[in-house]
Amino acid sequence: MAVWIQAQQLQGDALHQMQSLYGQHFPIEVRHYLSQWIEGQLWDAIDLENPQEEFKAKRLLDSLIQELQNKAEHQVGEDGFLLKIKLGHYASHVGSRTYTYDRCPLELVRCIKHILYTEQRLVREATNSSSPVGGMMDSMSQKYQQINQAFEELRLLTQDTENDLRKLQHNQEYFIIQYQESLRIQAQLTSLATLPPADRQLREPALLSKRATVEAWLTREANTLQKYRLDLAEKHQKTLQLLRKQQTIILDDELIQWKRRQQLAGNGGPPEGGLDILQSWCEKLAETIWQNRQQIRRAEHLRQQLPIPGPIEELLNELNSTITDIISALVTSTFIIEKQPPQVLKTQTKFAATVRLLVGGKLNVHMNPPQVKATIISEQQAKALLKNENTRNDSSGEILNNNCVMEYHQTTGTLSAHFRNMSLKRIKRSDRRGAESVTEEKFTILFESQFSVGSNELVFQVKTLSLPVVVIVHGSQDNNATATVLWDNAFAEPGRVPFLVPDKVLWPQLCDAINMKYKAEVQSNRGLSEENLVFLAQKAFSSSSNNPDDYRSMTMTWSQFNRESLPGRNFTFWQWFDGVMELTKKHLKPHWNDGAILGFVNKQQAQDMLMSKPNGTFLLRFSDSEIGGITIAWVAENPNKRMVWNLMPYTTKDFSIRSLADRISDLNHLLFLYPDRPKDEVFSKYYTPPLSKAVDGYVNFPFLSSCSSIPCGCLLSVSCGRSDSMLDTDGDFDLDDTMDVARHVEELLRRPVESQWGGQQS
Repeated sequence: MAVWIQAQQLQGDALHQMQSLYGQHFPIEVRHYLSQWIEGQLWDAIDLENPQEEFKAKRLLDSLIQELQNKAEHQVGEDGFLLKIKLGHYASHVGSRTYTYDRCPLELVRCIKHILYTEQRLVREATNSSSPVGGMMDSMSQKYQQINQAFEELRLLTQDTENDLRKLQHNQEYFIIQYQESLRIQAQLTSLATLPPADRQLREPALLSKRATVEAWLTREANTLQKYRLDLAEKHQKTLQLLRKQQTIILDDELIQWKRRQQLAGNGGPPEGGLDILQSWCEKLAETIWQNRQQIRRAEHLRQQLPIPGPIEELLNELNSTITDIISALVTSTFIIEKQPPQVLKTQTKFAATVRLLVGGKLNVHMNPPQVKATIISEQQAKALLKNENTRNDSSGEILNNNCVMEYHQTTGTLSAHFRNMSLKRIKRSDRRGAESVTEEKFTILFESQFSVGSNELVFQVKTLSLPVVVIVHGSQDNNATATVLWDNAFAEPGRVPFLVPDKVLWPQLCDAINMKYKAEVQSNRGLSEENLVFLAQKAFSSSSNNPDDYRSMTMTWSQFNRESLPGRNFTFWQWFDGVMELTKKHLKPHWNDGAILGFVNKQQAQDMLMSKPNGTFLLRFSDSEIGGITIAWVAENPNKRMVWNLMPYTTKDFSIRSLADRISDLNHLLFLYPDRPKDEVFSKYYTPPLSKAVDGYVNFPFLSSCSSIPCGCLLSVSCGRSDSMLDTDGDFDLDDTMDVARHVEELLRRPVESQWGGQQS
């Protein structure tokens, strides 16, 4: 599956070339879900120019259809329903007479050979290029190659010890036969005592000579057997040493990195990636460990069968203990959470999670399907659990539908339990420390089970903890809970004591975290620029410096982030930033992606930028004074002087009535988006189309923001039931002018419908 995994890392033109390989003739879904099978077939062994090879191609076509049907049959649950239908559809159509492949199976081989060849070429070119993707893929290839080489070395070592063990067994069996022969000779010598002296003297020398020869051979062979046993034990020690090293790389490096990516994905980082490669490695580990364990047990059985004094007994006990430790670490470490529960968890709300055992079916765990139980525990209980302190039956709440049986899927080889309908019925909170709020208290979901390995030869109690969760009871707590989760996901260190995080971090570290979150929430490739981050630093540290270097060594504490209010405000830094994200995500995403919103600009900066521009030039900036607000700043002539005006901020409530683009369209005095783009050029594609004809005698009455009679220095926008002045305290306005506009709008609303829309009936 290595080629397909690397192909998915392609970018730009290479990615488009790869995607163009697929279509109705060969769907990309078939390539994805049968990648291991496809890459495992000997396509090159078929000569496309030889018609006699068609029967081989037909066998491959039939196998492909069977694989698709098997994959479809093993899709379960809500998530697998559509995939089951789609894969079944492909299986039936690929094998139908309407497809070329049924009439000419060699075309299937030609198609797949072309796909694989092109993918390999694209991957090779990306690997050899100097692009970041090329370097990443090259590094990944080297790492995978090293791991695969180590597995090959382990395979050869295991095969070598297997051969030595068989040789030892053969030699020991022959030794036992010769030992029995020596006993028979001794019995014959003993029986000579009953014979007459002449007969005894005649037969005794030959028997004594034969006994001496056999005993000498037995002595030599016993030493040889002991040496064989010691050599075998030393080889097993070498194998176990390499096994432990390989297992450390896979579990402590690769799996931990996957878990870290999973944690960062909770902050909006890239997806953690699939587990197929990790599972294949873990399965190889399981097979190799089990083979060596069986060999060590057979060696111990041979020792018991023929005890020979020496250090071998102690060596075998040590080997058995080591191999048990290794398999224990493998089983307990590969019990993981594939799909994490939500980290902001609301009571009385349905949620899901999936746990998985990466050794799959290799140790026959699925022969006695394990049941997994989910429990919510506190931070203190998690600490006690990791210290192996007795926490049995301790929990911090009640989860409904918290038991699930692990299911083995033959086609994919996955052993997993899908909790689909869990719900947190109640939560028991602990005493809070100091200024800590309920949205700073962390819990975790504990998943535990019992696995029987190798037909109940070994039994392991397994446990795994979810990422920290913050429990809320009301939606208003969501933003503060998200802050706790963001800080934990971004700054948690591997192997920490649950759930310790630093109280302060460097400003650039926090910038990386909030930029990742912002891009994910807004679903945009346009992240926070250096200028945006300087603005945020000024807000966070109450600073006026515009130099990014001034903030690189500064630290921000958790209290500054989301416990202490910003100076002169009643909200924290995070609450303000989260409000900006929510507003942009819900109402401003296209404008942010177009670059139409500068956003992170303060009032003084806006004034400095606009004063040198023509009248009617405007920009959009996020409000400093209101959470989740955006304001329009524009430059215009006043009877006394030229000045910059700022509208009162628009919020989600306003945009649920009328969009930003339509509001800008309504405001006739806004002419150019900073620096000099005509506003219609930027926003017209988002304007609401004109009213269509009336249906059944009725027309929709639009929300209007009329500006035709507004004086140059004053703007008023009308929203339902709202008569706020649209200028903040820094803008001047005339009360009489404002009342004139209000009366104009009131008169407009009182007019008969027919006078406005050509006499349509009401």
